[in-house]
Amino acid sequence: MTEILSQDEIDALLNAISSGEVSEDEYSSVGEQKKVKIYDFKRPDKFSKDQIRTLQMMHETFARLATTGLSAQLRALVVVHVASVDQLTYEEFIRSIPNPTTLAVINMDPLRGSAILEIDPSISFTIIDRLFGGKGESSKVNRELSDIELSVMEGIIVRILGNLRESWSTVIDLRPRLGNIETNPQFAQVVPPNDMVVLITLETKVGEVEGMTNLCIPYITIEPIINKLSAQYWYSSIRKGEVDENRAVIQERLDQVKIPLISEVGSVDISLNDLMNLQLGDVIKLENTPIKSDLTVKVGDRSKFKATPGKVGNRLAIQIGDSIEDIPDELLGSTRSEQEY
Repeated sequence: MTEILSQDEIDALLNAISSGEVSEDEYSSVGEQKKVKIYDFKRPDKFSKDQIRTLQMMHETFARLATTGLSAQLRALVVVHVASVDQLTYEEFIRSIPNPTTLAVINMDPLRGSAILEIDPSISFTIIDRLFGGKGESSKVNRELSDIELSVMEGIIVRILGNLRESWSTVIDLRPRLGNIETNPQFAQVVPPNDMVVLITLETKVGEVEGMTNLCIPYITIEPIINKLSAQYWYSSIRKGEVDENRAVIQERLDQVKIPLISEVGSVDISLNDLMNLQLGDVIKLENTPIKSDLTVKVGDRSKFKATPGKVGNRLAIQIGDSIEDIPDELLGSTRSEQEY
């Protein structure tokens, strides 16, 4: 940060330069120095700033879903939000987490490799206490989970993975599966120590207990979809998903609409007096309608198809033929094929 001098300090500096006590070259050389950015070849950057930002937005959605899901399951106030998204080596990640801890190995199908979901012990034991009927108060327990406790945490993690799948749906149809749960970080070597990973750190609060939840994803796992991790692609996928969802809803509702289908044998004009005098057995001769002519099928009040009359068993039926007027396929579906009514 640039240091701001007071007026007295500026006057003293000018006096010192004027009297020759301080050389001008000492200060001019400092200002001319170029800023050098240190680059560690052991830690090459794999993710661009845009990709890191996209990952952060994706997992902010994940954090909101996890907040809602855990709050409902634990019957307690749960708050999850993204604290940071960083890239580092896998060895640095392993050294930064406590031992023992709750560490889930996640298969990232259809992507290759596995990811790591690490839940702080304070959060794990608070969740377990809450599910076992306790108040979910903070405890300073530092031990490995028992078999029963592991089973409880397995159910929690599986639910969290469902939220993870939903948050990634705009980029890929991710199907994360829980592999196994470890308590010692040294037993979870999913990639070589010097491989780069992206670490999503989530601040998690259950009741009054706070802790960190870490999601570690190796670069080799994300590499096949690295080009999709851009803000432009992410936003366009969201808009496309909204359009597809709205279209599906509209289509579903249209499928439930009932519309009359009328098979018209023919037509004739008669007087009202003749109509009132019709009796059982009377015959009405239709105008310009030969016996072998096709029937007209109306959808609503519009003539749409030609049809041939017939019988199926003891029931009258018609067989759909040529169309009289083209109708969009999305409205009629497969009605152009031969159907019986």
